[in-house]
Parts: sequence; C-alpha cells; structure tokens
Amino acid sequence: MKPNYRRCISCRRVAPKEAFWRIVRVYPSRQVQLDQGMGRSAYLCPNKSCLTLAGQKNRLGRGLKASVPDSIYQQLWERLGELVEDT
Repeated sequence: MKPNYRRCISCRRVAPKEAFWRIVRVYPSRQVQLDQGMGRSAYLCPNKSCLTLAGQKNRLGRGLKASVPDSIYQQLWERLGELVEDT
C-alpha cells in the first residue's frame, strides 16, 4: 500500500502523514482540536520554526478556515518541549 503524503502548512514540505502533527476543525461543531476527529485538517511539522510561522502568520487559521484558540498553540508548544526533552 502507498503511504499517504501530506504537506506542512508552514514550510510546505511533503512527507508521510505520520511525520506531522494534525490539527482538525471538527464538522459540524467547527471546534478546533488536535489529532482526532473528522473534518478539515491541517498538518504541521513538529519543529520550532514551523510552529512559530504558523502562529505569526495565522497559517493554521487560514488552512482550517476557522479561528484557532491560543490553547491549541499552547498544547503544540508543550508537545515540542516534550520532543526536545526526549532527544
């Protein structure tokens, strides 16, 4: 089976979807959450530069066509901190 490829909304890198974080605007509630749910999705590389660009230029909000709460960005920064500690 072919792997599913996705594109990072910040750096535009293409890779298998397992290499990215998934942010979802759930249908029909339009609530934004991480990893789970059916609806419109955006993918983001798990690195500092992509996360910074996504926040500064509202790339997540534009990709999802919804406003992204600050709590989502906080959760992503916490995940990034956990990745750095593990390496």
